[in-house]
Amino acid sequence: MPRIATPTALPAPAAEPGAPPRVRRYDIDLLRVVCTAAVVLCHASAEFLHAGHRTAGIAGDSASRFAVPAFFAMAGWAALAGAPVADERQLLRRVGRVLRPMAVWTAVYLVWQYLSGPPLNGGLGKESVRALAGSVQPAFHLWYLYTYVPLVLLLGVAVLVVKGRALPRWSLLAVAGFAVAPALWGDARTLSGLNLPPWHWSVSRYSLGYAVAGAALLCARRLGPRPLWAAGVGVALLAVAGYQFTVRNPAPYGSPAVAALTLAVVGALAGVRVPARLRAALVRLSDASFGTYLVHLLFVMLLVRPVAERAPGGPAAAVALGVTALAAIAASFAASALWGRLGLRGWLG
Repeated sequence: MPRIATPTALPAPAAEPGAPPRVRRYDIDLLRVVCTAAVVLCHASAEFLHAGHRTAGIAGDSASRFAVPAFFAMAGWAALAGAPVADERQLLRRVGRVLRPMAVWTAVYLVWQYLSGPPLNGGLGKESVRALAGSVQPAFHLWYLYTYVPLVLLLGVAVLVVKGRALPRWSLLAVAGFAVAPALWGDARTLSGLNLPPWHWSVSRYSLGYAVAGAALLCARRLGPRPLWAAGVGVALLAVAGYQFTVRNPAPYGSPAVAALTLAVVGALAGVRVPARLRAALVRLSDASFGTYLVHLLFVMLLVRPVAERAPGGPAAAVALGVTALAAIAASFAASALWGRLGLRGWLG
């Protein structure tokens, strides 16, 4: 039986009972792996940027800026076309498969920061409250999931409503809660006088835009000549780098240059044929991507940060960034693959 596509950095959706099997989209597996590696490069580049290596840091960040928007694009494809939910139970199960590892790794990063320093802002208890509100500094990279979860709920509810299925009461309640929570949270801060952290569980406009655009691109039967898309990647990459060197770093994910780069990368890889001899390895890497995303910040801190702080400037910094980023990528994928073999994917991603 053909396997179901694994469309995002998150666990692959389960097939509907009795539904015909879906042919695995190896092109999306490839996009998923490329984007996961790019996320590691993004945070490795940030370490070099913070250490004063501006040229190497911005160049690496520019080359990886498409990754997060592309994940939103794949999430939109999965929710709307690739693996739409059949009922509310499946939708809540899908969200639960994200929240469990998210909670585990939030705790891991909090304890790591508590033990290794620097001291947490307000202590372990206050930082844990910030995590519930959607902002935890030791695990800052998890911000993506604070947007992804409401986005998946919103798109899933929309699919169920359009299909005319039974009213998804709990999911609708959750979507409504996410919608009014920022205002309620702000009012609670004003009325109580408490220094509550900002509320970050929300669907941004650009994430919704990438989700819809991604669904359209990844569903399209014909996208035009692939070399043209590849050329578009090159031009857009230069535009992103130019923007970051001259206007603003980091470039907003909703900026035109980043959008052009993201859509060009998705268009260049959509529908690409993966040789049969490479598919098994690609599937293993794809299945390990969510765990890689969750754990990689530890390896960035362990492998990249010490080198960034001691690396000489100029071309040597760029070489050091490339080598250490590759090491962090390899270590992160290996760790995720290991606990996948141990049957811990449900808790560790």
